[in-house]
Amino acid sequence: MNENGRLVLAGAPIGRTGDASPRLREALETADVVAAEDTRRLRRLAADLGAEIGGRIVSYYDANEAGRAAELLGELRDGRTVLVITDAGMPGVSDPGYRLTHLAVEAGITVTSLPGPSAVTTALAVSGLPSDRFCFEGFPPRKPGERDRRLRALATEERTMVFFEAPHRLGAALGAMAEAFGSERRAAVCRELTKTYEEVRRGGLGELATWAAEGVKGEITVVVAGHDPQEVEPDIEDLVAEVARRAETGVPRKQAIVDVAKSAGIPKRDLYDAVHRG
Repeated sequence: MNENGRLVLAGAPIGRTGDASPRLREALETADVVAAEDTRRLRRLAADLGAEIGGRIVSYYDANEAGRAAELLGELRDGRTVLVITDAGMPGVSDPGYRLTHLAVEAGITVTSLPGPSAVTTALAVSGLPSDRFCFEGFPPRKPGERDRRLRALATEERTMVFFEAPHRLGAALGAMAEAFGSERRAAVCRELTKTYEEVRRGGLGELATWAAEGVKGEITVVVAGHDPQEVEPDIEDLVAEVARRAETGVPRKQAIVDVAKSAGIPKRDLYDAVHRG
């Protein structure tokens, strides 16, 4: 047992086991405690790496993270090395790990990482979108109202944005992004990164939402271009006038708002509010 406890945050492969580093195998074999998001996946990974896990294995996932973090802090205080590993990527990035890391830092315990693959930076790199400045927004809220408010708040974010999303919610999320950011805003949907059926679909948000509506499977990361402040913003009064012109020709006003907002690349709600203010 080490004189001082040490917390190790281990990056796990996001697809191919071959992406794991030799250091990960060594860390799995030498840690006193291995806290895994899924213990069955951990054992499969260890077998694939030819690693013999010598320490105690405990589960550490969303539902038990709060209570387990306190227990693991006790192990660290007793001088043990605790390795945290999730199903894929880095602990703490939309996965368990933050609570224990925070507690360890507050207790003055050494925290280190064992770098590994990350879906965030991998998707950013292959997206073809600007990568010099970016922000990670995690999973959008599940409830449509909360999601729409969150996305509207990001409409003028100038950095490239990276999101995670569940495959069964992808179509709705991309549609909401098209409403908030404009249907022509460039984006990339990265599916099954580093795996056999890896796919990167690039295009405007409106186009991608239509594609995703047919159904998508696998692990999903979405990369969206930031707002360009140099773009000429459409004159809202001109757009309101265009809605009125179309309505006079017999097009239902609601449909006219949808069509004009889409062609102008602005959120439908913004034009709706402007029409009704007038």
